[in-house]
Amino acid sequence: MPSVELVGTYLELTLTIKDMMMKIKTLVLLTALLSLNTIADEIASKEPTSANQASITKIALNNADAAQLSTLKGIGTKKAQAIILYREQIGQFSSLDDLLNVKGIGKKILLDNQSRLIL
Repeated sequence: MPSVELVGTYLELTLTIKDMMMKIKTLVLLTALLSLNTIADEIASKEPTSANQASITKIALNNADAAQLSTLKGIGTKKAQAIILYREQIGQFSSLDDLLNVKGIGKKILLDNQSRLIL
C-alpha cells in the first residue's frame, strides 16, 4: 500500500516542519529579547545617575555671564544678553520663575534648563 506510506511520510514531514517552525519562532523571540536587553542597557548607561548628576555644571542665574548662559538649552547670544539686561535694569532674580519675565524666555526654556539653574 504505497498510498499509506505516502500519508505516513507526509505526516512525518508535516510534524518535522512544524517543529522547525517552532524552533525558528523561538530563536526569533530570543534574538528580539536580547536586542531589547542590549538597548535597555545602553539607555540605562546614558541616564544621569546621582554620581554623574553632580558633575552637571550649574549656572548661577544672578552671576552668569553671556557665555555661561549661552550653554543653556534654547539660550543663544541674544537671549543671554536679554537675561543680563533684565538683571541690570530690574535687579537680581528672586526665583527661577522670574526668568519668564525676560523677553523670549518661555516655560519650555525654563523647564528644559531648570535642573541646571540656581540663583
